[in-house]
Amino acid sequence: MPKKGGKHAVTGKEMQVQCKRLKVETAFSPSVMNFESPDSLFRSLISPVEHEKFFREYWEQKPLLVRRNDPLLASYYQSLFQLSDLKGLCGQGLYYGRDINICRCVNGKKKVLNKEGKVNYMQLKKDFDQKKATIQFHQPQRFKEELWKIQEKLECYFGSLVGSNVYITPQESQGLPPHYDDVEVFILQLEGEKHWRLYKPTVPLAREYNVESEDKIGNPTHEFILKPGDLLYFPRGTIHQADTPLGISYSTHVTISTYQNNSWGDFLLDTIPGLVFDAAKEDVALRRSIPRQLLMQVDIAESTKNLSSLLRRLADRLENTKELRSSDMKKDFIMNRLPPCFGCDSDPLTPGGKLPKIDSKIRLQFRDHAIITVEPDQDNSVSTMEPPSICLGWEYRGSARRESHMMGTEDDTASEAGTSQQTHGLRFPLSHLDALKQIWSCSTVNVKELNLTSDEEKENLAVSLWTECLIEVI
Repeated sequence: MPKKGGKHAVTGKEMQVQCKRLKVETAFSPSVMNFESPDSLFRSLISPVEHEKFFREYWEQKPLLVRRNDPLLASYYQSLFQLSDLKGLCGQGLYYGRDINICRCVNGKKKVLNKEGKVNYMQLKKDFDQKKATIQFHQPQRFKEELWKIQEKLECYFGSLVGSNVYITPQESQGLPPHYDDVEVFILQLEGEKHWRLYKPTVPLAREYNVESEDKIGNPTHEFILKPGDLLYFPRGTIHQADTPLGISYSTHVTISTYQNNSWGDFLLDTIPGLVFDAAKEDVALRRSIPRQLLMQVDIAESTKNLSSLLRRLADRLENTKELRSSDMKKDFIMNRLPPCFGCDSDPLTPGGKLPKIDSKIRLQFRDHAIITVEPDQDNSVSTMEPPSICLGWEYRGSARRESHMMGTEDDTASEAGTSQQTHGLRFPLSHLDALKQIWSCSTVNVKELNLTSDEEKENLAVSLWTECLIEVI
C-alpha cells in the first residue's frame, strides 16, 4: 500500500486533467455491494461470512477464502478493472514507476522490466504477451469510480487508509516471488483464474515488506485457485505467491489493503509524546534533570529503574485521562484519506438550503469524515479537521484528492506552510468542545439546545459549520 509515488509527481494541472478523465470511465454492472453505510459495505464484501465471525476467527489470525458461484457478482467484480481498461488509460498519460510496474518472478527474485517515462500501450502489451510480464497498476481507485466508492467506505469503516493495486498476469507466469506484506489484504478475483499458495508467517503481523526464499518457507498451509467473484483475505505477515495456471489466458485481481502502521505500537509512539508533555506540567518528577553524563554511559541499569518508575506514574495518570492527543496518525489519516464519492460533475462544497437560526434543527453532514480533535499544541481551542473534500478554501478539492490518493508526491517534504494549508480545519475555543460533540453524536439537534452559554454563540457555531457545508438545516 505505497504512499510514495515514482519520480513523476502529480501536479496541479495534471489533477485538473485527470478529474475530466473520470467522465470516460466505462459503465459498470449494477452494484452488488451495499453502500448504505461503511458497515453495510464491509458486510456485503465478506458475505456470506458473518461480520462477527470474521473478526472473531480470521482478522489478524488466519486466511479466509470465500468462494462464490454467482454470475452477477463475477460480472460486478470484473467491472472494477479489466485488462481492456489499460488501452484507454495509457492514452491519458500513465508513467512507469508511478502508475505501472512491469515485473516477473525469475528464479525466486522479482525482475522489473519498466521502461522510462510514459507508458506506451503497444509496448506494454508486447511485454505482457512476449515476456510473460505481470502488469501492476497502482491505486486504480484514481480512475475507477466503483473502487473509489468501495475504498472510501472501507476507510470510514476501518478508520485507516485503504489502498489498492491491480495485478494482471499472463498464463504460466508469476509476477512476484514469495513475500509478505505489512498490510491486511483482501483479494478480489476479477478476470481469469489465479493459483495461490499461502505459508505460515515467519513474522506474525509484520511491520514491513519482505521477500522469503522458497527453501525457508516450507510447504503451503493453503493452496487453491481463485475464480471471478471469489474473495481471499489474509493477515499482514502471511507469506504468499500466486501464478496464472496453464490454459488460462490471463488473470486479473485487485488487492485491497489496509492497516499499514496502525498497530498499538504505532499508537503508543503517536500518543506518548503528548501524554508526557501534559504530565510534565503537573508532575515535578518528570521535570527533574537526568543524571550527569547519562547520554555517554554504557551501563544505564540504575537509570532504567528510574525510567520504569516514571512510566508507571504515566500509566497511573493515563487511567484518568479523558483525551488522548494524536500528533501524527490522525493528521495523516485526515490529510490522505479519500473524499466522499461525489463525482466531478457535482459540487457539494457550496452552502445551500436555509441559513441556520437559533430555532433551527440541524444535522451533521459527512459524519464519517468529520473528526473533532484537541490539537497537541493548543490549550484553549478545539479544531474540527475534515478532509479537503469537505471544506471550502482548501488547496485541493475532493476530485483532486482522489487523484493523488495513496500515491505520494514530491510535495511530501513540502514546507510547513504548505502542510498547514492541507491540514486546515475550523478552530473554536475549547469551551465549544461539548457542543461540537453534541452535534457529532446526535442524529439531529436544535441549535438552541447546544451546550453553549449564549444564543449568539450557538447561532454563530451553527452558521460557521453551515458555511463549510458540514451541517444542513432540517
